[in-house]
Amino acid sequence: MTEIGTASIDICVCTFRRPFLSETLASLAQLSTGNLSVRVIVADNDETPSARALVEATAALMPHAVTYLHAPARNISVARNACLDAASADFVAFIDDDELASADWLRALLQVAMSDNLDAVFGPVQAIYDTLAPAWMRRGDFHSTVPVFVDGTIRTGYTCNVLIRRRAPLDALRFRTELGQSGGEDTEYFHRFFGLGGRLGYAPKALVTEPVPVDRARFWWLARRKLRSGQTHGSWLMATQQGGLTAMGTAGAKALACLGLAIVSAASPWRWRQQVLRAVLHCGVVTGLAGVRHTQIYGAVAPAKLQ
Repeated sequence: MTEIGTASIDICVCTFRRPFLSETLASLAQLSTGNLSVRVIVADNDETPSARALVEATAALMPHAVTYLHAPARNISVARNACLDAASADFVAFIDDDELASADWLRALLQVAMSDNLDAVFGPVQAIYDTLAPAWMRRGDFHSTVPVFVDGTIRTGYTCNVLIRRRAPLDALRFRTELGQSGGEDTEYFHRFFGLGGRLGYAPKALVTEPVPVDRARFWWLARRKLRSGQTHGSWLMATQQGGLTAMGTAGAKALACLGLAIVSAASPWRWRQQVLRAVLHCGVVTGLAGVRHTQIYGAVAPAKLQ
């Protein structure tokens, strides 16, 4: 790997009542960082500082400096913005509190960012399924995440595995709090990031893994996420004046086409579900274009549940 110098990086983890955070932090403690200057920032999104004790206990075992922030509101954008406000390094990295970083994760992201002079670099998130997960779900690998290329270009992205270069004017961007409970705040953020000239790239070796809990190994959970993703895209089309009846008609036609493909592929348990989920995505675009309130994903869970 080419020398990546002595850059400084703040690794940001937003959390909400998730004990798995200790395992995420343990994976960060095992990172191969070389001469990099690394700090870990944990933003606790609970109304009470419920993660403070865990973070402080783990910090004593970490090779990196650890900063705990209490960013209450049950609004993921509030937590993400608190991380950005506290950041002081050359780069900011985001990883979720239910993920595990591979040893070379950070260096792989930084290598691509510096080699290609990119402003943000995304890595793959590989889902790890329990043996109880449905066979069709494991075959289709519905929970894994990689960036989407449009005509060879990445135009938006996600915060579950990303490195962002802190430089003006992009470092002034913040996540919109009105999307902090529905989700999609990261997709919208990187749409604006790209619109301001931010150059986005992909580091396939910057692997993060994510165990899929039982309550997410369900078709309806996937459908809900797809609907929200479509709503976010529809809202973005409206905000950039690319909406209207034509856009709604196109999205509706795509939904119908996907349903047709689902019927054709009915013999394959994972392919027909894949097509139905794509149809749900396009239906979400229609509702987003129509201004329908987004599906609430974060902050509406029962006390025992996690974000």
